[in-house]
Amino acid sequence: MTDKLNKAEEPGDAPPPTPAAVPEVIRAVPVRHYGRWVSAVITVALLVLLVNAFAQGKLNWGAVPDYFFDDDILKGVRNTIWITICAMVVGVVLGIILAVMRLSKNPVTSSIAWGYIWFFRGTPVYVQLLVWFNLGLVFEYINLGPIYKDYWSSFMTPFLAALLGLGLNEAAYMAEICRAGIQSVDEGQTEASHALGMSQGKTLRRVVLPQAMRVIVPPTGNEFINMLKTTSLVIAVQYYDLLQAASNVGRTSGATVEMLFLAAAWYLVLTSVLSVGQYYLERRFARGSLRQLPQTPWQKVRTNLFSLRTRRGNV
Repeated sequence: MTDKLNKAEEPGDAPPPTPAAVPEVIRAVPVRHYGRWVSAVITVALLVLLVNAFAQGKLNWGAVPDYFFDDDILKGVRNTIWITICAMVVGVVLGIILAVMRLSKNPVTSSIAWGYIWFFRGTPVYVQLLVWFNLGLVFEYINLGPIYKDYWSSFMTPFLAALLGLGLNEAAYMAEICRAGIQSVDEGQTEASHALGMSQGKTLRRVVLPQAMRVIVPPTGNEFINMLKTTSLVIAVQYYDLLQAASNVGRTSGATVEMLFLAAAWYLVLTSVLSVGQYYLERRFARGSLRQLPQTPWQKVRTNLFSLRTRRGNV
């Protein structure tokens, strides 16, 4: 027993641990962001002044809901949607072709594609619309041999002038978007497909383009929305779109400015619908590249409601 006590009291042994002191409670004081409050107050004040200015103006705001679903306005909306879809189809199809030509090793095809993109991106779309519409001053007839022959004024309708002006201009931008998407795919994918005996065209369709869509889809959605707003320029070629319809209704009703606000409201509705569609399309093509897909707006609402109910239950 004595030996055990002596062993325990040898000088080399460490002293028994002392109990740790209880840490003091940290009183965290949040940082005061006075600049945020000042900027928020200034912004709200400017917004109130803007709303008050329009409220006191001589505007008949009741005319906006009265004519919102007018037959002429709805016809303009349908024509705007139709020319937007047609111009984007022309732009996307021709843009893919130009992108492939631009990436070709053939100097002739790549030079032609580069020249096309250089010209149509370097000139305003409004000027291009006017050129197509006024070519009848240069060419009296259009002669395609046994296929078609007619007066240019009869051939170049307002719809065709708007389609060519918007679609050919959009093709130049879509060509660069598609080229960037194709170049984003690793070259090893192409080399592997060629090693398996796939042709260049089949490799492009089966391997490269499906992977490039993740890069192509987001800017294409933005171009679609931008095209919808750019259609307001087709009033220059006398195509009956939403802006033309609003202008006509404004002249007949005497509410010119009110109808412009109505057209702006319709553009906001259409672009909002397209933005929602773009979100779901991007979410679909993001599968396989993200571990977890982003929540949809409805899923976010349900998650926030569930968390709010959980907090109330805990309280």
